[in-house]
Amino acid sequence: MKIKKLAILALFISFSVVGAMIKIPAMLIGSIALDSFPALVAAVVLGPMSGAIVSSIGHLVSAQLAGFPLGPFHILIAIEMALILLLFGYVYKKGKKLTSYILFFICNGFIAALPFIFILGTGFYVATMPSLVIGTLFNAIAAALVAPKIVAYKKLNAAEKGHV
Repeated sequence: MKIKKLAILALFISFSVVGAMIKIPAMLIGSIALDSFPALVAAVVLGPMSGAIVSSIGHLVSAQLAGFPLGPFHILIAIEMALILLLFGYVYKKGKKLTSYILFFICNGFIAALPFIFILGTGFYVATMPSLVIGTLFNAIAAALVAPKIVAYKKLNAAEKGHV
């Protein structure tokens, strides 16, 4: 990995940590963090694997700041987040931008929490849905607004360097 890309990846991880400190109140588990937004942008700007790294580290830091309310299940959530961001980034890179955001919304907002029906019960799943869906929607909208601007800036910057 190039040093410049590694530095930018570290910047996105730090944005995810800051996003982890911005909370949407949720029943039972305290809150849902806004740590996915930087991961979505990283997946668009740096590629799917970078988005996966930012999302999983962002989630683990968010969980740590909250005192790991779900204990070791946060490892499962971090893996789920990484897989969701890999899927998002792959579909986005294929040019299916709207589809990628819809997939992210469905996967993160509804599917990722499904294993917890078997682990913690249906009540937990139902109780977390409103905050999880709102958090997912906010993250997706924010990324959809910001990511194209960063990509456009990146292209403009590259074009200017090519003409100098």
